[in-house]
Amino acid sequence: MSKGDQTKQTILEYATSLASRIGLEALTIGRLASDLDMSKSGLFAHFGSKEALQLAVLEYATESFLDLVVKPAFKNDPGEPRVQGLFENWLVWAESTQHEGGCLFVQASTEYDDQPGPIRDYLVAIQRRWITGLAESARRAIAIGHFRQDLDPEQFAFELYSILVGYHNMRRLLRDPQANARVRRTVQELLDRSH
Repeated sequence: MSKGDQTKQTILEYATSLASRIGLEALTIGRLASDLDMSKSGLFAHFGSKEALQLAVLEYATESFLDLVVKPAFKNDPGEPRVQGLFENWLVWAESTQHEGGCLFVQASTEYDDQPGPIRDYLVAIQRRWITGLAESARRAIAIGHFRQDLDPEQFAFELYSILVGYHNMRRLLRDPQANARVRRTVQELLDRSH
């Protein structure tokens, strides 16, 4: 990895953590230059614009999500063990100190839900991929007999996704000390209903 690539990696690590806390819209080249003790022109050379920086942060976060949540879960056997792996890994992701503000995608989805443009388009695409992946994991669980044959995989994905977003808000916004226990119980109930 070249020095320029290492610098960009450092910037993206910091920017992703910061964006999870202050939001993508508040993430600026000027703020990063100040925080990282770099020149604005140096940062501009890496990204070119605020929007390009924001998209780079989302792309970096997506790669991190795949590496920390999805790929390890796919080392589990297909079916219910993989679904449980996706859930457990997502909890680790959302609670990570690497992301001070929790899950960047949950935070950014609220921030950009009504703002058309490339940032929203990217968020929609990656959230759809995540939900489709959850549905496909449920579909595999049905095919191998872990889940009942009449289970609706899209409904399962909708419910699991909704539980995760609800957990994020209960833990982050409402600071519910029971959030972790509640989300585990709720997901277990979803799995039990799926048999």
